[in-house]
Amino acid sequence: MSPYPLNTIRCFLLDMDGTFYLGDRLLPGALEFIDLLKQRGTRFLFLTNNSSKGRRQYADKIGRLGLSLPEEAIFTSGEATAIYLKRQKPGARLFVAGTPALEEELLAHGFTLCQNDPDFVVLGFDTTLTYQKLWKLCDLVRDGLPYIATHPDINCPTETGYMPDIGAMMACIAASTGRQPDVIVGKPYAPVVEALAEKTGLPIHQLAMVGDRLYTDIALGAAGLTTILVLSGETRREEIATSPHQPDYVMENLADLAAALKDLPVVKP
Repeated sequence: MSPYPLNTIRCFLLDMDGTFYLGDRLLPGALEFIDLLKQRGTRFLFLTNNSSKGRRQYADKIGRLGLSLPEEAIFTSGEATAIYLKRQKPGARLFVAGTPALEEELLAHGFTLCQNDPDFVVLGFDTTLTYQKLWKLCDLVRDGLPYIATHPDINCPTETGYMPDIGAMMACIAASTGRQPDVIVGKPYAPVVEALAEKTGLPIHQLAMVGDRLYTDIALGAAGLTTILVLSGETRREEIATSPHQPDYVMENLADLAAALKDLPVVKP
């Protein structure tokens, strides 16, 4: 069991698909859990590895499902990548293989997007990828420029199956160039944890990750976060025992988590 009781967590980090919703329907306890956090004065952020969409797109979707949110309540691997790069070189020149949403995120943080002489090469989950863009990216990676990936996911789940995600693109680039990214930012890697600590202003032990994937959400436990596995998405209970990533708590869904938290006394910071 986690050394940090649930009522000492000051910010819950919520995965979305498989945790809060599935496709276009809310999962059990989704709104009730958020209402409970608001009543208790506990913060929350929705956290996604998907860098192909912007914060506003996610906030709009959650709004259509019944929860009105400011876009600041969404944290994407695209924003985490911007925070990481600002630490390295504010205002850097970037070659970006990503969607317009990722480009807008990076521009909003003061970076310059360019085709030639970049300081960094940034690969996102690019659903607008063209052969020309891929070719240019491989040339820059082959030239030895710092190569950053927003997250590691191989496939992105859809209602009808899977679509190739950034990890599949990374494998293609590696086959051509012999290089893997120098830094991967998103779950379960350290840069996203550092970015979360900066965004929330909280120590790591006061953050808890709630998600349905052992190898991304629950793997964040290695960085010191409390981890809560919900069985409403990808992971089945029988898979837990053999996983190298062990959750601190296991819940059926957010309704189960709300019930576990509800009767605990509020701990003031």
